[in-house]
This record gives sequence, C-alpha cells and structure tokens, in this order.
Amino acid sequence: MEKILQVKDLRVRFPVHGGVLLRKIAEVKAVDGVSFDLLKGETLGVVGESGCGKSSLGRAIINILGAMNYGVEVSGQILYQDNGQTIDLAQLSRSQMRPYRSAIQMIFQDPYSSLNPRLTVRQIIEEPLRIHTRYSASERRAQVVDLLKKVGLSEDHANRYPHEFSGGQRQRIGIARALSTRPRIVIADEPVSALDVSIQAQVINLMQELQEEFDLSYIFIAHDLSVVRHISDRIAVMYLGNIVEIGPAEKVYRQPLHPYSRALLSAVPRPDPKATHEDRIPLTGDVPSPIRKPSGCAFHTRCPVVQPSCSEEVPRLEVKQDRAVACPWV
Repeated sequence: MEKILQVKDLRVRFPVHGGVLLRKIAEVKAVDGVSFDLLKGETLGVVGESGCGKSSLGRAIINILGAMNYGVEVSGQILYQDNGQTIDLAQLSRSQMRPYRSAIQMIFQDPYSSLNPRLTVRQIIEEPLRIHTRYSASERRAQVVDLLKKVGLSEDHANRYPHEFSGGQRQRIGIARALSTRPRIVIADEPVSALDVSIQAQVINLMQELQEEFDLSYIFIAHDLSVVRHISDRIAVMYLGNIVEIGPAEKVYRQPLHPYSRALLSAVPRPDPKATHEDRIPLTGDVPSPIRKPSGCAFHTRCPVVQPSCSEEVPRLEVKQDRAVACPWV
C-alpha cells in the first residue's frame, strides 16, 4: 500500500524554566526518537499511559506545537506525500504550513473546550472553508448543511451555539469541522475519552463510516485499548516518548510481545464477571519523570524481565513475528 506519511526519528522537547530569571533548567523529552509509516486508508492506533507523549506526537505531526508552547524544540522528519512530492512538515514555518492544513486535520480530545463558544455551529464548520477554499458564501452554507447531515445532525442545528449540545453532539461538530476541507489525514487525539461509553460507540462507528466515504487515513490516539482495537488496522504502543511495539492490531492485542505491552493489555477490563485476575501483570514502581528519563530502555526500572544491559543502550525496533518490538529479550 502507498505510504502517505513517514515519521523519522521525531523528537519533541519542552523546556522547564526556573529561578528568579526563569532560565531553562531542564527539558521534558515528550517524544524521544519515534519512527513509523502511515499507509493510505489505514488507521494507526497509538496507545500508552497518560504522559507517554501520544498527544505531543499528534500535535508535532500537524505542526501546531510552536504556536501552543514557547520554546518547544521539534526535530526529525515528518514526510508527507503530496501528489508525488515529499514535503517535510517539520521544517515548515507557520505560514509555509498553511497550504497543507486542509490536507491534515485534527479532532481534539475535549469537545467542551475545542469549540469556540462565541460562534454558531455554522460559523465553526464554515471557518476552515473560508480560509482554505474559494467557495462562495452560498457554497459554504451548502457544505455546512451537507457535513452536518453526514455526522448525524440536521440543518436546524447550524444556528445554535456549542453550549446547547451534549458532549457526543459537540464531538460530531468537531468531526464535521475536521472533514470540511476534505483532508487526507485526520489525527484523532483521544476523541471519545470525554464521552459516555454508549456515545463512544456511536462516534467510533461514525468515524469508520466517514473514513470509507472520504478515503481517510487516521492516527487514532487513545488510552482505551478496547476502543483502539475496534478501529485500528495497526497499533503502536508508546512508553515515555518511545514506541516499544508496533504491528497488526489483532496480533498486538491478542499476543503482545514487549513486556510493557503485555502489562498494559493484561489490565484491560473483561466483561466476564467470573474471570480471574491471575494473568494480570503488575508493574512495580511509578512511571519515571520524562525530565529524568532512565538511561537505556526507559522501561527497565519497572520491567519484569530486565537484564543488566537494558540500562546501557536504547533498544531499537526489530521485526519479530510480523511486528516491530524494541526489546532483544522477547
């Protein structure tokens, strides 16, 4: 299949300031050398504990970190395939990135804060069309109505404000806004984590239907492994800024190889009330601080199969059993 996006050795570092003069005294290694490919039409799920760098990864790809955080450092390559041309998004300034914003859109985690409360639904969805297209006012209005219908809302909702909607409806509005420019890639940053379980299924099913209709490629970021398994073609497991395992969703879910993946998946709640917890893999200690990241393999401080060499060298992703795993001991 065609590669639509290639991420190579991506690193994101946030400065930590302190002292009277607020000088830089440390840095947070939010993303620490991540590499992967995104294929056209596929969904890549990205999972991991809170603070592992999932959201920073998504925002670095769409190139909005510089506008959100002063002093953030982003290095590596984000190679986007655009009509036979390869564009390194990581090297683009804010103005240079603008032509590609319509092709790469984002659905944000919190439907309550990601929509401007002062704008109507029509204005929210119409704004990307006004910026990135040459549609007339009447064409934009027609597009808004069409998008609302595609996400399960009606034309009557167009003149209402975000506070008049439920969380699930607000996320549908966010999806409509993301799809307004007919993007090729959509980065969904925990799009259902703030919603009730019953609403989560509706939004996930909607996203799958729209993916087929619009020929979308998704990077689906979440901490709920059951949701990721349902929607993803492949799953990437992150720990403290690194991908420790990446491969076909069903194989990673049913037979995880990396010790962290095993522990993470063993904690997934099961619907069977008679099931025992004997196969749970408890992890000792707390997640280390990304400011003082352990040397070598970042997981070695909590790993049940740790070896002396694990603290000396960062393991590389190696292909094992149809997937890539960053552990030489599995």
